Amino acid sequence: MKMVQGSDKQICTGLIVILCLFFGWQPAMADFKVAVIGKTKNDSFYEQAYQGCLLFAASVDDLICIYDGPQDYQNPRSQANVVEKVLKEHADGILISTTHSGFLVERILGIARDKHIPVITFDSDLLPEHHKYRLAYVGTNNFDFGVALGEYAKRYKQNGLTQICLQSGSDATPNLNERIRGVRYALSGDDANQRLDGENGWQEYHRCPFYTLGKRDIALSQLKFVLSQPTPPVFLAVAGFAQFSPDYVAEIMPYRDQIASEELVVISADAEPMQLEALEKKLSTVNIGQRPFEMGRYSAELMYRYLKSGQKPEQEINYLGFYYCTAEEGCLLEE
Repeated sequence: MKMVQGSDKQICTGLIVILCLFFGWQPAMADFKVAVIGKTKNDSFYEQAYQGCLLFAASVDDLICIYDGPQDYQNPRSQANVVEKVLKEHADGILISTTHSGFLVERILGIARDKHIPVITFDSDLLPEHHKYRLAYVGTNNFDFGVALGEYAKRYKQNGLTQICLQSGSDATPNLNERIRGVRYALSGDDANQRLDGENGWQEYHRCPFYTLGKRDIALSQLKFVLSQPTPPVFLAVAGFAQFSPDYVAEIMPYRDQIASEELVVISADAEPMQLEALEKKLSTVNIGQRPFEMGRYSAELMYRYLKSGQKPEQEINYLGFYYCTAEEGCLLEE
């Protein structure tokens, strides 16, 4: 492993980064317009992907990036409406993190395909039966990511039966479902598709999985509910959710000593700056981070090659790594 910063955005240097990240530089005239669409718009994860797109756009003279997504929470209908809007704004290509594969394809990606507007997914891919509606996927291997989350949870296995509460966004979101499968596989040692009910001494808490739809207040309330139980289960969030709430530090501070002593266990995906601040205060046990900036940068590069010269991505699936962050060790990149 090697040390990394909390976000791979921070390892980029030079004049191009200054121009595109700090001044939002875009060419005055461009041949190609690419839309970056997240599951939600007001989310630093997807904002970083947009900044990655800006970085690549600054290295060429005929590409601009635009950014959009549902405003407040992960809503399949709102995401499809956003895609429809950017198509009306004459986007030449779409980079999108999928909230609901079937709905997105039926509602709008079929239209995009008919209009010959290419799509690359990042972070969350379309389901396998819908892959023909996109050129490629760039992002985390979400099953392996789930396995990594589950393997970390094993450190906190108690004698006898240990309960765990999984927190997700929507039961229809492809990447999050793959992470849950990975967690269950890691803990059961076998079946990724069944709820844990004693396999290897692990059992899912009866109220979980919790689904947040990306609503931070709901996610935070769910976490507080778990932490306040007489015998709290291990809490494992397959995305940032509660930790993206501006109230996270204040609301979880009463549990700090129990988290620091590992009496309470809070395992979370993602390692955005606000999450790392909470981690430093020992309000999280571990954060396993992804590379949203590079997702946006590399997706934009692949899309540009296709728009410019018709060059399809060499690989349909393009996996990026992930990294582990603890208060004691900082962040370590898995190699």
